[in-house]
Amino acid sequence: MIYFLQGILRSKLPTFVVLNVNGVGYGINVSANTTATLPAIGEKTELIIHHHITEMSQTLFGFADEQEKALFELLITVKGIGPKMGISILSGMSGSQIQESIAKADLVMLSRIPGIGKKTAERIVLELKDKMGFQSSSNSSSLGEASSNLAQDAVSGLLSLGYKQLDAVKQVSDCVKSGVVYKNASELLRDALKRLNS
Repeated sequence: MIYFLQGILRSKLPTFVVLNVNGVGYGINVSANTTATLPAIGEKTELIIHHHITEMSQTLFGFADEQEKALFELLITVKGIGPKMGISILSGMSGSQIQESIAKADLVMLSRIPGIGKKTAERIVLELKDKMGFQSSSNSSSLGEASSNLAQDAVSGLLSLGYKQLDAVKQVSDCVKSGVVYKNASELLRDALKRLNS
């Protein structure tokens, strides 16, 4: 099972890239959001990988960070949503917008994503809403000092990884209150994970 690939970016399309890893070219499906974070062709980069294996084929899906991969893996648990559609959904909106739309049961917003009709949007909300509940107003107030976008992204990352909402909010809030200055949500998520696993 491939977990990540690091190599030279050989080619880059909106939702497909080729990485040269020690002379071997790996074709990787990516979201438009991940593509936007990649460097220029010829430069070194790394992608976190979901290695999708079926009886007929093996396909690689790449992500810029753990949060996007976790959201992708949640989306493909929904009946009728395969990996290709999962990538399309992630290309249609940012991860935080998708999670907020699910939490608020915003079917209109979800239906704006190409390939997602009303019935599919309803199914996504039905199956995933409980896991995206962090966006409700009561939860936002519970975050207190941690109610910044950075903290919300870190909480959503923990929820996507399967942690309980109250635990996620508490640990992220504690990290923010510790006084550490975080450059991005990934750093905050990493520290919250350490607290949860200690």
